[in-house]
Amino acid sequence: MAKKIFVTGVGTEIGKTFCSAIICEALAADYWKPLQAGNLEDLDSLWVRDFVSNKNIVLHTERYLLSEPMSPHAAARLDGVDISLDDFEPPETDNTLIIEGAGGLMVPLNDKGDMIIDLIPRISDETILISMNYLGSINHTLLSVEVLKQRGIAIKGIIFNGDPNIETEEVILSNTGVPCLGRIPMADSDLKEFIHEQAMKIRSNLL
Repeated sequence: MAKKIFVTGVGTEIGKTFCSAIICEALAADYWKPLQAGNLEDLDSLWVRDFVSNKNIVLHTERYLLSEPMSPHAAARLDGVDISLDDFEPPETDNTLIIEGAGGLMVPLNDKGDMIIDLIPRISDETILISMNYLGSINHTLLSVEVLKQRGIAIKGIIFNGDPNIETEEVILSNTGVPCLGRIPMADSDLKEFIHEQAMKIRSNLL
């Protein structure tokens, strides 16, 4: 059975799409972003398509496209949409499926109290957590891991995206016991080439 991996972050603007592209490249996987809020003229799925070298990548259609770049529950309300957990059904594929979330774990999907973390076990087998080194990232990352563990959601590992801070990363890894799948530095070359290079570096950790 094809594995379904949910990519989430310790917050927004952490690099989930960028890292999802790297993971798709590494595993020659399909990509699905079930919910996108805002930026509908430049979908994250199209960005992944443009920067992944694998021309056979399958981009599965979003379940919800919301017009405003807001928390899904608020964007859905403005668009007159009612988001339900029962409406999400992973696309059929024999390939590994990378599923990119929206925002962080505790982002609300609707006014009934459903959040991204409630969606994850319904549509995926395990989670990759994207972290980034900034003031407060230790707290945000430890809290994210803690709530995933409390919910019994399998964590494949953490990817650190952006400028490295080894001391911060060691604190996170030692306190969580979660493996580091990779450290992605700031891009310093052609982005498509860079994504391929980084994918090959972390591929063995993802298998």
